Amino acid sequence: MFSKSKSTLDADGLRHGGARLERHWPLWRRVLAFFGPGYLVAVGYMDPGNWATSLAGGARYGYALMSVVLISSFMAMILQSLAARLAVATSLDLAELCREIFPKYVNLGLWAMAELAIIATDIAEVIGTAIGLELLFGWPLPIGIAVTTLDSLLLIALQKFGFRTIEALIISILGVIAVCFTTELVLARPDWQSTLNNLVPTPEIITNPDMLYLALGILGATVMPHNLYLHSSIVQTRPLGTTERERGESLTFATLDSTLALTFAFLINAAILILAAASFHASGHTDVVELSDAYSLLSPLLGSQLAPTLFAIALIACGLNATVTATLAGQIVMEGFLGLRFSPVVRRLATRLVAVVPAAWVAIMQGDQGATGLLVLSQVVLSLQLPFAVIPLVAFTAQRRRMGKLVAPRWLTILAASIALTIVILNGILVKNLLF
Repeated sequence: MFSKSKSTLDADGLRHGGARLERHWPLWRRVLAFFGPGYLVAVGYMDPGNWATSLAGGARYGYALMSVVLISSFMAMILQSLAARLAVATSLDLAELCREIFPKYVNLGLWAMAELAIIATDIAEVIGTAIGLELLFGWPLPIGIAVTTLDSLLLIALQKFGFRTIEALIISILGVIAVCFTTELVLARPDWQSTLNNLVPTPEIITNPDMLYLALGILGATVMPHNLYLHSSIVQTRPLGTTERERGESLTFATLDSTLALTFAFLINAAILILAAASFHASGHTDVVELSDAYSLLSPLLGSQLAPTLFAIALIACGLNATVTATLAGQIVMEGFLGLRFSPVVRRLATRLVAVVPAAWVAIMQGDQGATGLLVLSQVVLSLQLPFAVIPLVAFTAQRRRMGKLVAPRWLTILAASIALTIVILNGILVKNLLF
């Protein structure tokens, strides 16, 4: 049952230049050996697309959408745990398993949906990083967008130094982001009681079309479809073992890694919304939707010149981190669904250019306002792509003949299926509201 995929394996049978692990190591060291992939996944849950939706939601509705951030993070933890379970049980990632099971025409459709999700993610990264460069250095938006075509080569350069190097860079940048937002919240002095009270959802989120649109944007920015493909591949950068006991232990460690990393992502996403609620909504600036407006208002509202600088630094850091993981996800999706391996440089530049064209056009024609609108729209597009990744994942992990003793428990399958159904229903409501 524990087969080895032929895609992107190194000499030790691990993916992407894997990390060393010995089963005789003490427990704490084995646990730490599995820490890393979850943080690459978590990066996708705090990319610049989250900023536009969370800032707009916090400014317009205060703390009311905190429950959406919490629920979205919980959904992400469940779905990412299934992605890890799939990898540990089958030694295949989600895209490879789809190619093995589905007819060619179905795989082509699923690949197209996955690529669309990656392009939507890329658009968010391009615009977010460019706006951050504009705010921090004063570069015109089109220049910043042009510069982002080069950062897409970052992962390709880092891969030469091993997967642990990539993980170390990602975690270091996450540390910078955490410091920036911790400082921002200290300056903003939010209403923590209201924050806690709004962790429970209200019916208005469904009945108010504008609130629902932003809620789905937050959902699309939090639960990322391409992350399911990414996680099911990079879990295999660790030796998963050959016995059922070793595989069970690997699954426990991988799930712990992703859950802790996504808890960190939840705190960052919550911090963005809380900052907007405490700074903008509380002062009557409920129409703040543009990142540049948020940047210019932070200093007078919080009484500190440091606040907008930290805001811009964190935005650029999020864009750079998301670029690395989107690059890797693009390679995994193409190799998994189509069995094709292109030069990483050609593959990455092609995807980035597809994202740069609409971003540049909107930036030139409509400026910051149009760019921020495109950011929010990209997150809704991501939400619409979710079922195409979630439904196969839930179905595969429920099949005992494929998963063996690591098959998902009945309660987990029911919970994950409920999440998938909820996403489909909410997306249907969104499409109805957009059309009518």
